[in-house]
Amino acid sequence: MESEDQPVNWRKVAIFTVLVLTMAVVIGSIPVILHIKFQGTAATVIGSVYMLFPALAAIFVTKALYHQPVIEPLKISFRLNRWFLAGWLIPLLAAVLAMLFGLLMPGVTYSPDMAGMFERYRDILTTDQLAQMKESIGQLPVHPIYLTIVQGLVAGATINALFAFGEELGWRGFLLQELKPLGFLRASLLIGLLWGLWHSPLILQGYNYPQHPVFGVFMMILFCILYTPLLNFITLKANSVVAAAIMHGSINGLAGVAFMLLQGGSDLTVGITGAAGLIALLLLNVCLYVGARDYLNAVR
Repeated sequence: MESEDQPVNWRKVAIFTVLVLTMAVVIGSIPVILHIKFQGTAATVIGSVYMLFPALAAIFVTKALYHQPVIEPLKISFRLNRWFLAGWLIPLLAAVLAMLFGLLMPGVTYSPDMAGMFERYRDILTTDQLAQMKESIGQLPVHPIYLTIVQGLVAGATINALFAFGEELGWRGFLLQELKPLGFLRASLLIGLLWGLWHSPLILQGYNYPQHPVFGVFMMILFCILYTPLLNFITLKANSVVAAAIMHGSINGLAGVAFMLLQGGSDLTVGITGAAGLIALLLLNVCLYVGARDYLNAVR
């Protein structure tokens, strides 16, 4: 139930939502307007700019329109606690679970030589980038999955977190705080839905689902709905949107772990954003609700 003494300011939420979704369409349309594919350097540059706008919208609405402070209300805090660590490591657990569930998908087999991963990246990277990747992997002294885990964790807490902060300041810093009166579950569902829709302009151009860009929109919405409760929980327990940025950055950095040892399947079945990943996140959500039900029900 909504809290009677602290109702949702739906006008404030609507302004933020319209700003964020409008800029998503504008920035996401750049590759279409310029007739370039959303991959390689173009994807990196445009994607980096794209991720900034939830934060810019949150700051604009909070500071410019409502004349409210930003730092504390939007949970910008670098005061470390154990929930930062939890947010950093949960994505690794999700990626490993997604890999295991991926083995249960039709036509998927274990591929320690990573032949399946190269096939997957053929739709994402340029020919030169793919060749460079194969050459670099062939020179490694240990199996790449171990380096991927280390690099993913390091990137997740540093460069990835920096860019993810742009998203998280909007979704977890601003929108979660505004929608808390709805209760944890309803707030998470609405945030996840909006977050998923926000990705649509890029998904339709092949981002994450190059084989199924249209149906990929639906899959991305499901992914965001299932990942949002975990991000929201970490944000609230850590009392910091920075912890959410690390968690977001880490799942981006560790996404390859979920499919690099698998061959077969498609972008709809394997990987952290495929069916295997959705099942893994669903399982983690069940564990979250069972283990923290009283806390979640008390969130307002």
